[in-house]
Amino acid sequence: MVGNNIPPEYLPAIQKGFNDAVQIGALAGHPVQDVKFVLTDGDSHPVDSSELAFRTATRNAFMNAFKQADPQLMEPIMTVEVDIPQEFQGAVIGGLTRRRAMIQETRSVGDGFVTVQCQVPLAEMFGYATDLRSLTEGKGEFSMEYSEHKRVLPQDQERIVKEYQAKREQELANKK
Repeated sequence: MVGNNIPPEYLPAIQKGFNDAVQIGALAGHPVQDVKFVLTDGDSHPVDSSELAFRTATRNAFMNAFKQADPQLMEPIMTVEVDIPQEFQGAVIGGLTRRRAMIQETRSVGDGFVTVQCQVPLAEMFGYATDLRSLTEGKGEFSMEYSEHKRVLPQDQERIVKEYQAKREQELANKK
């Protein structure tokens, strides 16, 4: 901190306000990552200053600045490996593509089987085991593991944020 206008006893409250803000985020209620908080100075008042006031002011300041910074929602991307009989390769790759998969490699592993490696958003993988069984007459299997986080598509981010805001408004209305 550059200035000395904030009494030191309020610094923990400021830290708590920042931590509160990054835990709930400003877009869709998800934690915020990779942000830095720099307190340069502030002011206090002998009557109006309190821990709660500094905590609330910090949280509100973060939320306002965060919304102006063009924040992006991130989604987990999974590395998926699918082992299938060769006769079902086209249908399985088509099904993966509909789930926004990026096919990285297909290779023949002998005995008429093919392995497909791809990356798929985790949100698209729910229900995949059932779909794979249906497409391959129960002969296909898959494994997946976490790979990385990538930005959510802009149209999906807009939908997620609108849904979150509607949910929050409903919760506030129910409290009244």
